[in-house]
Amino acid sequence: MASTQIASEALRISTASLGGSALSRAVQSGAVPVSWHTGHPNSPSAWRTHAAHVRSSPADWLTALKPAFGLAARSVASARLAEAAAHGVVVTTGQQPGLFGGPAYTLTKALSALALANVLRDTLGMPVAPVFWAATDDADWHEAAVTHVIGDAGVDRLSLRGPATDGVAMADVPLGDLRDQRAVLRAACGSVADPMVLDLIDAAYDEQSTVGGAYVAWLRSMLEPLGIAVLDASHTAVRTASHTFLSHALHHASAVDLALRDRNAAIVAHEFAPQVEAVDGLSLVFETVNGARTRVPLDRATHTADHATPGSLGANVLLRPVLERALLPTVSYVAGPGELAYFAQVSAVADALHTPLPVAVPRWSAQWREARIDRVLDRLGVDAAELREPHVVQSRLARAAMDRDVTDAMERLRVTITAQQSALAQAVSAAGSLVPPTVVQGLARDLEHRVARVERRLLAAVKSRETNTARDLALAGAALYPLGRSPERVLSLVPTLARYGLGVLSDMTDLAAEHARTLVGGPESPAA
Repeated sequence: MASTQIASEALRISTASLGGSALSRAVQSGAVPVSWHTGHPNSPSAWRTHAAHVRSSPADWLTALKPAFGLAARSVASARLAEAAAHGVVVTTGQQPGLFGGPAYTLTKALSALALANVLRDTLGMPVAPVFWAATDDADWHEAAVTHVIGDAGVDRLSLRGPATDGVAMADVPLGDLRDQRAVLRAACGSVADPMVLDLIDAAYDEQSTVGGAYVAWLRSMLEPLGIAVLDASHTAVRTASHTFLSHALHHASAVDLALRDRNAAIVAHEFAPQVEAVDGLSLVFETVNGARTRVPLDRATHTADHATPGSLGANVLLRPVLERALLPTVSYVAGPGELAYFAQVSAVADALHTPLPVAVPRWSAQWREARIDRVLDRLGVDAAELREPHVVQSRLARAAMDRDVTDAMERLRVTITAQQSALAQAVSAAGSLVPPTVVQGLARDLEHRVARVERRLLAAVKSRETNTARDLALAGAALYPLGRSPERVLSLVPTLARYGLGVLSDMTDLAAEHARTLVGGPESPAA
């Protein structure tokens, strides 16, 4: 496992397995039909051929989309994007909004795209710009309104105040008052080494902003200095540029629906579960009318295509990668495990529309561990893997912490009960089986149940007494297996960046570059 040491051994970041569903893992290993997923070029020469093909279309794409990037003049990201528009290609990735940037994988996806763009640029000898597609047109409030951090009692959930606004694009949902959420976030940061991290949060997450607008502002403040351009998917420029493609998708909605149902059936026949279920009677195109975003019914698809106002249409998750490739010269899309799974369905959509599909590659996956967590584990004598079942660990430690006299007395009680139950069974049998043996056996079970109840109460009392141990276990469990999942998929990276500085992003990019080099293959000489 590749790793790098950061902040004088205080923080260790390493490469982790991407994981995912059975279908995602099969896509990653190439164990699916080529018609589902063609894989990616496996050598510099193959990437060069692919890039040359992609570079030719679409023409003059940056002129149409430039307002949606909102790039500062003379920024690193602006320069890279302009060079790619003139005679290069882009590497893309993206994510829907999350509160305070959402889970850490928002940033690991962005850094993966940056690393791959850098490796391709150096290998192919052509401009390659990383682009982050901020899906602010997404309407999943329950995902966008939440993030998680580590608090004193374990994982703290930070959430916008309701009511939920599903059906409304996050670009149009007001943030409101975030003072309480900011206070929890600041507390989770502890001793702050880089105050700029929280300053950027405060600047972006102004209560007058929207969920989507704050997300874009924060992403740009974090990513543009690294050379990553952030495209706001809900911007008028994107909506207008998308109209022709989305109208085309509506005109072919029935063919897309049939192709997708056939593909889903094939996925099930191969004993996988489709990542995205088909919805009867609905196309893959959304229409926004009076602020409400709904899927266009198949029986109204053609009418909507012919009469929809430019800018009112949007793509769902299975159509979005095809739309993105229609708007950008995407040499590769850097995908998470869920996205790789639905690319097995997206390919059917692209085929039905007779349009190109971006090459999808797995993103780099990170895990990080602070030295303070290792100290907690050493002090408790607990292995990190044990924390997958924290209640088992806590009970073990409580038993170890229980008074020896109490432990010995409980053990003697159990031995006595066992011996006396056996003596009673023998006496009953010798007396001519006064009662069936099951009666005595039932008595033994009842006694053991009562003893176990007493023991559980004793353990609970010890756990309550050992507050420091409980707190340390909660801290370690939250850091390593928050909510029983990978930290990258649950926790915000903001507290880590605040404690150790924005330089952490450079170290993460270096690790992501190792992953990118395995994707590109080689070595071969750059093109002349």
